[in-house]
Amino acid sequence: MTAESLSADLADKPAVLTALAERFPRWDPYAALPALLEDEPAAVRLLGLGAARHVCETAAARLRRAGVAASAEHASSAEEPPAGPETLVVGVSLGGGQRELCTVLDRYVARSPVIVLTPDPDAVVTGLADLVVPLHAGAESAGLGCRAFPHAMALALLLGHRLGAPVSGSSRNFPGLLHRAANATRALLADAPRWVPEAARALDSPNGVHLVAPAERLSSAGQGVRVMRGGPVRAAHAVETGEWSHTDRFLAAVTDYRALLFAGSAYDERFAEHLGQLRGRFVAVGPTPGRESVPGAELTIRYPGDTDPDVNLLVEPLVAELVAAYWWRASGR
Repeated sequence: MTAESLSADLADKPAVLTALAERFPRWDPYAALPALLEDEPAAVRLLGLGAARHVCETAAARLRRAGVAASAEHASSAEEPPAGPETLVVGVSLGGGQRELCTVLDRYVARSPVIVLTPDPDAVVTGLADLVVPLHAGAESAGLGCRAFPHAMALALLLGHRLGAPVSGSSRNFPGLLHRAANATRALLADAPRWVPEAARALDSPNGVHLVAPAERLSSAGQGVRVMRGGPVRAAHAVETGEWSHTDRFLAAVTDYRALLFAGSAYDERFAEHLGQLRGRFVAVGPTPGRESVPGAELTIRYPGDTDPDVNLLVEPLVAELVAAYWWRASGR
């Protein structure tokens, strides 16, 4: 694992997203779903660790909006809810957490239908699955799942759609969503030499960096935290935008507080106002409702399609990943 290997993984994101889009419609990862489920599942249990669990949480929230009893839990949980053919179990891996995922899925073998989303279709965990969905993200030399993350998110959302979760915007055309995400990723990478150094300077603090995101896209903050901790080994923390004023605001009063804000919450401006009063600093990604940028941001990073929440889910973590790669190179570690 090196900063150079992380940068290489990130540079390949547009190509692998495009390749995934071009697999459709010839490839249907969930073609076997009707045979796997005798009827619509009464419950869906999604399991993962780290950033994979954030993918699960996003998909579960979409399903609950459709009235499906869906939950997202740590693969390391010792809880054993009732199993049966009416409960669909979905394990998500970005490459790590195999031991925990194998342990929890073993409880469901021959009791509940099991789907596994994984970057490695030959991984041990796939032996516990009734249906294996490869992420087709390619091998990642940095081992941080930066390419696996948007692929897992996209395929988890597609599974949700197949199970009844609401479809809106660009998600109505799934390959089209992937192409839009690839184009936005390409634009962010092309513009990175301009904004990455400025963002890295604005976010640099001995007290670490805080990644702030709306509840619907908290996964973006979670993935960013994983890469910042795993690559340059920086202190990094994720917090929901509305909750920020009730939790992290107290840290901002006593530390050199720096934040990367994934904009789009109704509470963006309250966050900015409170942080400004406490002399904290933040960089914003994308627009806030009713405005082109969040007032008080030292820098606003935009990309094509950044008003589409589904595009954001697949693209915006790249901002944190690129800053992490920059810090990693600068550290010489």
